[in-house]
Amino acid sequence: MTLDRTLRTVDALVEAGFVPAAEAEPIGLVAARYAVGVTPAMAALIDRADPTDPIARQFIPDARELETRPEERDDPIGDHAHSPVAGIVHRYPDRVLLKAVHVCPVYCRFCFRREMVGPDGDGTLSAEALDAAFAYIGAHAEIREVIFTGGDPLVLSARRLADLVGQLSAMAHVRMVRFHTRVPVADPDRIDAALLAALSASGKTTYLAVHANHPRELTDAAVAGLARLRGAGIVLLGQSVLLKGVNDDVDTLAALMRGFVEAGVMPYYLHHPDLAPGTAHFRLSIAEGQRLVAALRGQISGLCQPRYVLDIPGGFGKAQIGLPEIEALDDGHRVTDFRGGQHVYPPLQGDE
Repeated sequence: MTLDRTLRTVDALVEAGFVPAAEAEPIGLVAARYAVGVTPAMAALIDRADPTDPIARQFIPDARELETRPEERDDPIGDHAHSPVAGIVHRYPDRVLLKAVHVCPVYCRFCFRREMVGPDGDGTLSAEALDAAFAYIGAHAEIREVIFTGGDPLVLSARRLADLVGQLSAMAHVRMVRFHTRVPVADPDRIDAALLAALSASGKTTYLAVHANHPRELTDAAVAGLARLRGAGIVLLGQSVLLKGVNDDVDTLAALMRGFVEAGVMPYYLHHPDLAPGTAHFRLSIAEGQRLVAALRGQISGLCQPRYVLDIPGGFGKAQIGLPEIEALDDGHRVTDFRGGQHVYPPLQGDE
């Protein structure tokens, strides 16, 4: 299996040339606190000659991860505050998160659940906890969508996934099943016939949100895996995080979003980085993010435009934070176009 060859220790990262031997000790302190995982597919994308390589920045530990800011928090989006039973997060009325597993194929250095995932995190739900989670979903008829997240649900075996999805198939009030995953880019060979069969819930619409942050992640193998998912009737969405030093320029963001669309993936969310411990070196200001997203409007088609969102700390949900394009006036509105030009709506008499 590909995951058996994943780099998981500082010694392995040093041997592979991703961490200088002189930095092994401070990086070891990071690895002792936050899980490390770099799959062969991701390792192959890293340019060892580039000290600012955007793929390495996402997955290779950095000593700055030990620097915690006062505003950072262990549970930045309030999962625990909205968890009625283990493994369930019920933040919005009509949908729940189901966190059956807290293991990932790769461990992102900016992860908002970094205190919960990995070998020392919250672990895989026991059979009893899973029974309680499904009982909760079954008892709440307002739940129309179940979102498998974690951890990464696609690290589970096809047999296990099929069992979980099968339980939802029997619930008439659940109409949509969604998976959030890195697997199509981090381990594309995992997208095989058994997995495709396991993801399809009888009588439900199945969505899969694939997480990628840089256009280089959309390799030929990844695109082929995404094509297999589409061929199985699964609707594909794209999720990305706006990260300093990874994709915080218009050209990179535009290439990423175009790459999604060309692979049959509809851009969905572009997340502002969350206030997870030790991640300040990834965060831009909201104003910087707004300027980037506004600049995207003149670069790429509407098909390629993601929603730029902030998860409000404490579990209060998402807020769209793109620059406002329409401002109310006393007798109409002022509208800003993608070049920054301003126009009155409805037009004044005589205006074109």
